[in-house]
Amino acid sequence: MEIQRSPTLADSICDLRSRKIKRTFFAQMDTLLDWRPIIKVIKKHYTKGKSATGKPSYSGLLLFKMSLLQTWYGLSDYEVEDRMNDSISFGYFCGLHIDQVAPDHSTLSLFRSVMTRANAYEPLFKEINRQLELNGIIVKTGAIVDASVIDTPLRPKGKTDHKVTEDGKDGQEVEVTKDYAASVDTEAAWLKKGGKYRFGYKKHHVTDNEGLVLGVLTTKASTNEISNLEEVLDTADLPEDIPLKADKGYQSKKNGALLKKRKLKNHILKKVYKNRPLTHWEKVFNKLVGKTRFKVERTFGGIKRWFSGATARYRGIKKMHTQNIMEAMCYNLYRSPGILASNCKN
Repeated sequence: MEIQRSPTLADSICDLRSRKIKRTFFAQMDTLLDWRPIIKVIKKHYTKGKSATGKPSYSGLLLFKMSLLQTWYGLSDYEVEDRMNDSISFGYFCGLHIDQVAPDHSTLSLFRSVMTRANAYEPLFKEINRQLELNGIIVKTGAIVDASVIDTPLRPKGKTDHKVTEDGKDGQEVEVTKDYAASVDTEAAWLKKGGKYRFGYKKHHVTDNEGLVLGVLTTKASTNEISNLEEVLDTADLPEDIPLKADKGYQSKKNGALLKKRKLKNHILKKVYKNRPLTHWEKVFNKLVGKTRFKVERTFGGIKRWFSGATARYRGIKKMHTQNIMEAMCYNLYRSPGILASNCKN
C-alpha cells in the first residue's frame, strides 16, 4: 500500500503553477512564510499599547507587513497609508477588516524608529532567511560580496572643499574647510567614482550564488571595500569550504589570509600589478568566476529598479541600514515564488 504524505510548500506552489490558477503575490507570501516566529521577534522589541483615544493600537505584525508593502512598491509613509485605505488587497494582506482604518503615517514612522533603535530588523531578516533556506530557496553552496553606492538628496549645496575618497584608492582624504548646513546628512560622505562625485552611503552585500542576500552592512560612501571585508562577512552565517567570489577591488594579502582563516575558498578576481600582467590561467580563472559573480550586480540592479533603492530615504546611518535591510528582505521574498516554481521543474 502506498503511503500518503502531506503536501509540502513546494508542492503547493507547483500545483498552483501547473493548474494555472491565478494567485496574487500577497497570497504567495502568506503561503511561503510562517508568520508566528516573525511575530515573536517583533514582540521582543515592539509592544502595542493604547492609542491617545484609549483604543487598542495596531499590532507590530500589521505595521511590519505595511513596511514590506512600502518597500515593494517604493511608497512614502503617506502613500502607503493612502494605499492601505484604498486597496482591498493591501488591507487583506495586513489583516485589516474592510471597515477598519489603516495606521496613519506617523504610527508607521514611530514603529520604524522603535525597531531601528532596537536593531530589530537584523533578527527579522535572519528569521525570514532561515525560512527561505529551510524551503530550499536560499542555498549556501557559494557566496558573493560586493558594494553599491546610495546617493542621498541631503547633500551639501554650492562650491566648497569636501572630504572625498576616490573609489579604488587607498582611502586618502581631503579635509573639509567649510561646515555643512543643517539640511545636510552629516553621517554621509563623499566618494569619487568613475570621475563623478557622489555623496551618501554604501551598502555591502553578501549573497548566495543566485544573488539572494545573506548579509548586509551599511557604511558611509567613503569606506573602502578592501579594508572592511571582515565586517561584511560577519553579517552572514556562511558554512566552511565554500567559494567566496568578489571583484578584484577586494584582492589583497590581508583578505586572502582572512578567507584562509575562515576556511573559505578564495575566488576573488585576480588583478594586474605593475610589471606583472595576468597569466593565462588567471585570465581563465577570472572568466569562470565572472560567470557567477555578476549575479550580485543583478541584485543591486533589481533593488534599484523594483524598489527605487538607489536613493536614500532617510537621514543617518542607522535608518539607512534599516532601508538596506528591508530592501534585501523584500528582494529575497520577491524572487522566492519564481525560484520555488523553477525548482519544481527540475
